[in-house]
Amino acid sequence: MQNRVRSAISFVKLGHFLRSFDGHTPKPAMTEREQEKFVELEQIVRELYRYNGWFVEENVRRMLVSLGVSLQEEEMDAWLNAYQPKLSAKRPVKTIAVIMAGNIPAVGFHDFMTVLISGNKLLAKLSSGDEKLLPALAELLFAIDPELENRVEFASGPLKGFDAVIATGSNNSSRYFRHYFDQYPHIIRKNRNGIAVLTGKETRTELEALADDIFSYYGLGCRNVSKIFVPADYDFSPLLDVLAAREAVTENHKYFNNYEYNKAVFLINGRKHFDTGTVLVAEDRQLSSPVSVLHYEYYGDNSQLRTRLLPESEDIQCIVSSMESWPGIIPFGKSQQPGLADYADGVDTLSFLLGLA
Repeated sequence: MQNRVRSAISFVKLGHFLRSFDGHTPKPAMTEREQEKFVELEQIVRELYRYNGWFVEENVRRMLVSLGVSLQEEEMDAWLNAYQPKLSAKRPVKTIAVIMAGNIPAVGFHDFMTVLISGNKLLAKLSSGDEKLLPALAELLFAIDPELENRVEFASGPLKGFDAVIATGSNNSSRYFRHYFDQYPHIIRKNRNGIAVLTGKETRTELEALADDIFSYYGLGCRNVSKIFVPADYDFSPLLDVLAAREAVTENHKYFNNYEYNKAVFLINGRKHFDTGTVLVAEDRQLSSPVSVLHYEYYGDNSQLRTRLLPESEDIQCIVSSMESWPGIIPFGKSQQPGLADYADGVDTLSFLLGLA
């Protein structure tokens, strides 16, 4: 238990450092080694775009600050108190293999932290798209708490010598993971999507926040809104105006190439759509949409919409809306600001780890 408490305190301190990446929060006092690793992390943040064109500095900083906010002491206490007395119980240390995605910066951080908080060892397989940021974060954490270094390994080859598996990937890779790791206790995650339910009464401020849910990290995250549901008489004009104003997104050549490609496909096929110059808005039943495309679908009433979404509930990561009558609704602008207990795919990772025999 002492190691778990110490780990939690170390992550809280890491959160202090990460919040300073917003550019105006003062940096906390650091030891010489912490300062050295913080400078190295800053360098990675500035240069990450060279290795992954999606990871522009603004988005990397956004992610680090978001992580820092979630690591505040009161947030950590509220999260971990729900797992007592299991968290305090003595149990053998397990090695947990974690196969991480690389769609947005440091997307595997929560698994990284949860394995260590549970008192286990981490054997991490990083995505080639995000193989620099998490190790740099780990080095800063090790500077804060050197004992944690003995419980973390970043694997460069095949995974060996593990007791349980947490794997995140595409729908195709998830099927492979389930077959390959079936003999181990496991959590296997696949593609999911964020959706938004609109009423047509949204304010300009709410639509601006929705645009953040759509465009943050170029829409690559499973919590990004890839589809909106709108009433039958919905007036698209206010939303399209807001989306058109997000011109900065097209400055990224990878995003703009996707936009140009999808626009050409729509035009060649004569597909009806709205073109805001920043995103293509098209009617489609699919929840998942290509980069630079936002799907929409009309709905009749709340009862009909609930019936419509029920069969696809396992494909939905979160629902953004102002409709308070819906359970589990996330306010506009908050889809990419999950709390510590907002587990991917709704599977409680910490309970899984604490339940390993």
